[in-house]
Amino acid sequence: MSPCNLKHLVACFLSMFYFYFLKIWLEDELAHLNQCPWEEDWDFASAVAAQAKVPLEAISMQRAYWDEVVAWTILEAKAGRTPNPDILCNSRVKFGMFYEQVGRHFDKVVTGHYARTAVSSDGVTSLVRSADPIKDQTYFLSALSQSQVRAANFPLGELSKPQVRELAHEFDLPTKSRKDSQGICFLGKLKWDDFLRHYIDDAPGEVVELETGKVVGRHRGLHFHTVGQRKGVGPVLFSNEVHRGPWFVAAKDVASQTLLVTARQGILGSSSRGGGLLGVAGSPPALAGVTSRGPNPVDGIVGAGSGGGSGALRLGRSFIVDDVSWIHGAPPPGLEDGQPQRLTVQVRHGPKTIQAGRVSKAEANEGPNTGRFQVELDAPDPGLAPGQYAAFYDGDVCLGAGIISEAVQATRALLEEARENRQRFVKGI
Repeated sequence: MSPCNLKHLVACFLSMFYFYFLKIWLEDELAHLNQCPWEEDWDFASAVAAQAKVPLEAISMQRAYWDEVVAWTILEAKAGRTPNPDILCNSRVKFGMFYEQVGRHFDKVVTGHYARTAVSSDGVTSLVRSADPIKDQTYFLSALSQSQVRAANFPLGELSKPQVRELAHEFDLPTKSRKDSQGICFLGKLKWDDFLRHYIDDAPGEVVELETGKVVGRHRGLHFHTVGQRKGVGPVLFSNEVHRGPWFVAAKDVASQTLLVTARQGILGSSSRGGGLLGVAGSPPALAGVTSRGPNPVDGIVGAGSGGGSGALRLGRSFIVDDVSWIHGAPPPGLEDGQPQRLTVQVRHGPKTIQAGRVSKAEANEGPNTGRFQVELDAPDPGLAPGQYAAFYDGDVCLGAGIISEAVQATRALLEEARENRQRFVKGI
């Protein structure tokens, strides 16, 4: 097909569309921290809509975004966990509040996510990875419900990023040379630490070497750090300790506001006395009217790990996932009946974060979604952290997702061991 005929076909196709621009940037509260990023987005959206001769309307979703995403993000960060607001944005705002207000009046909600859908013979719609494994965004869509996936249309799912760029130039779109967006959707160019500092007061504490109990620095707040982190650890260490690195965040003791670090590269996070991902401890202050969607606090720490021996630290393999929602409405056949299943597990965005694992029904698995499951990864992952989402796949089909919690036994064991190491160091033992 010639470019001229293609453009004519697209023009006819677009005549059936209506463009909506969702405003979620909290300019009233955060404008003083940064230029309003939505203004540039609006200019590009307006230019594209004008060229395509498609109506464009701005919809304010700031209040919904605060209630459903931002408040939760702040609360999770206060609790020492690692939230993923982009996943909640998709399930609760773009395909949630927006769909209820506007999208349900149309046949489909069309977005630029790199993802695909497939409909089975019995009418069930599946969420499927995109043709571009690097740009695939099904992880960010993994908390959608069946009705939300059924209402979605992802035209970029069959294309690679270079192909999309090529088409943008072919149609001479105003966005043809615009850089890819990066980072959390509502922050724009605002740094994550600046956002946290605006809402959460500094809560200084000691930085302690996990293996020895030695104080090696001072931090400004546990919410500025996440398990497995390397970048940003150096500035909170004493100058005479930096050279012993590279240093990594091994765990966070919320109860004592202690950041536990290790310089033993590649062996993050676990106690010799227990196994599993280590969860959250302490009772951080809550936002008024907001409850956490994460695991309940226990006497422990935030950390990562799997069972080890001879006092050796090991990378995380085993963890609990809570509040799992399944896109098809139920777990895969057999899993609900207690039969472990081999699935692909993804704990963060990117093609290198995907690996196979054994998923089984966990104890105390109750509720309408039977949403508590145990995961045993085939290979260790150094960056597992409570609050992250774990998405489950069968091949390229995304089955659903839940929030990484903790193995309580391991949590208490590592906390106890870390505190014993600290006491021994103080006593000079």
